[in-house]
Amino acid sequence: MRKLPPLIGDVRRLALPYFRSEERAVALGLLGAVVALELAWVYATVLLNEWNVAFYNAIQDKDLAAFRTQLLVFCAIAAGAIVVAVYQIYLKQWLVIRWRRWLTQRYLGAWLADDVHYRLRLKGDVADNPDQRISEDVELFVSRTISVGVGLLGATVSLVSFSVILWGLSGPLALSLFGHEVSIPGYLFFAALIYSAAGTLLAHVIGRPLVRLNFEQQRYEADFRVDLVRVREHGEQIALLAGGPAEERRLSDRFARVWGNFFGIMRAQKRLTWFTAGYNQISSIFPYVVVAPRYFSGGIQLGQLMQTGSAFGSVQGAFSFFVSSYVELAEWAAVVQRLTGFERAMAAARASEPAFAAAAGAGGALALSGLDVRLPSGAALMEVDGVSIAAGERVLITGPSGAGKSTLLRAIAGIWPHGSGEIARHSHHRLLVMPQKPYVPVGRLDAALTYPEPARTFARGEQEAALGAVGLPDLALRLDEEAQWPHELSLGEQQRLAFARALLQAPDVLLLDEATSALDEMAEADLYALLKARLPEATVISIGHRSTLVPLHDRVLHLHGLEAPRSLRPAGPPMLQSA
Repeated sequence: MRKLPPLIGDVRRLALPYFRSEERAVALGLLGAVVALELAWVYATVLLNEWNVAFYNAIQDKDLAAFRTQLLVFCAIAAGAIVVAVYQIYLKQWLVIRWRRWLTQRYLGAWLADDVHYRLRLKGDVADNPDQRISEDVELFVSRTISVGVGLLGATVSLVSFSVILWGLSGPLALSLFGHEVSIPGYLFFAALIYSAAGTLLAHVIGRPLVRLNFEQQRYEADFRVDLVRVREHGEQIALLAGGPAEERRLSDRFARVWGNFFGIMRAQKRLTWFTAGYNQISSIFPYVVVAPRYFSGGIQLGQLMQTGSAFGSVQGAFSFFVSSYVELAEWAAVVQRLTGFERAMAAARASEPAFAAAAGAGGALALSGLDVRLPSGAALMEVDGVSIAAGERVLITGPSGAGKSTLLRAIAGIWPHGSGEIARHSHHRLLVMPQKPYVPVGRLDAALTYPEPARTFARGEQEAALGAVGLPDLALRLDEEAQWPHELSLGEQQRLAFARALLQAPDVLLLDEATSALDEMAEADLYALLKARLPEATVISIGHRSTLVPLHDRVLHLHGLEAPRSLRPAGPPMLQSA
């Protein structure tokens, strides 16, 4: 188990924002109700403990009238306890789902804002499997925090309540040590304390590896699930390459980690269960063994024996909270560790300074000055200086594969965090990037067409006209249909859909990264002509390798390697020059 002070500090940092949020009134009300019901449950157990005296004394005295009376008393206490148990579970679940909703929205907002999700991926996903942390870990954190917190509160209140009872019932224990009579007051309380402390210490020593193993198990399960999703997403490519056996081997290797680590959990939990099962079995009889001498000596009746045994068991159970809950606590500590790591990773990604300084455009649509674009490793990729693109101009960027053309577009779009220099463009200009493989979300087709704007932003007639203009008139009849569009549409159809999206959104700057690679040359020329006709004021910057793209643009910029001509500049990374 992690050291307790850091764990408590992490839990406070994760939990307190919800109870200080806009939902704090409802959150604190539900939490207060759950706590009150937990206290009511402890009160019911105290009443049952006191009821033991009259009930078992009636049995010992063979007093039928008192026996019947105590049965009625029991029914009243039990009915109240049932109501408390039902509503505590109900309100606890209500608090869990509200807290989970708020925390999920908070993490989704932090992960998706400022392209943090993309920055984390560029850093190699220092917080592995964000999807699992937002979906599973948030749910586990909320449910375990409430369970552990309320359980610990109940154990503490039970400990205080029954310690007072047990102290009063146990009386002093007289011992003879080295010829001296020693009296130990409340000896049953100290017996429960020593017994539980020893059990807690041993449970911690035996079960400590479960924290690390649970942490690793969650990571391995998430890795395996992500790879399964990738096979589903890329099923066609895998089938075309006859890659089924290769994927089976890769997935089997992934699952081998799940399998191996789970066996580690099984072994650790078996060792802990050996101890806890024995501990709990002994606990059921231990209090009666300790108090039996007073009963057989005639010091107490059967009712007091049962009451003392019950009180002893409650005190010992409260002291043994960590023993009985160790597996849950280990899982909870692992979840807290994963979520705090996720928060740190997002904070670091958000705090990183923008690589390229933004400046207001002065007349033109775009100006690139002193750009030093680098790879995530820090290695130089390209240098761009003194490049200005006028509003409405159509520019084609060419160069050898791997020279960094796509990365340059990412830098212009403002999402590439590695490098330095200045990118000047009008702040009010809307920019749209059209990659080689467009993003087409699953769901309704109209939502996929207008993404990221809501479908209601554009009239149905505008949507149908845009699809017709790019050569997809049949899809205009399916705008209300929900489907797996990334699999339903060919890559060429997806690229046409991206052009229809551009017609609807009418951006001021369009960045096309081989956006027509899946189309024939005639279709490519038609779509570029469509952009020119429908968006005459838009600045278009394209990346492509086809020579047929050249006449579709006003100017061509080429990424030249600096080794040729060497006389212009010493050897180094490529630079952007006019062709």
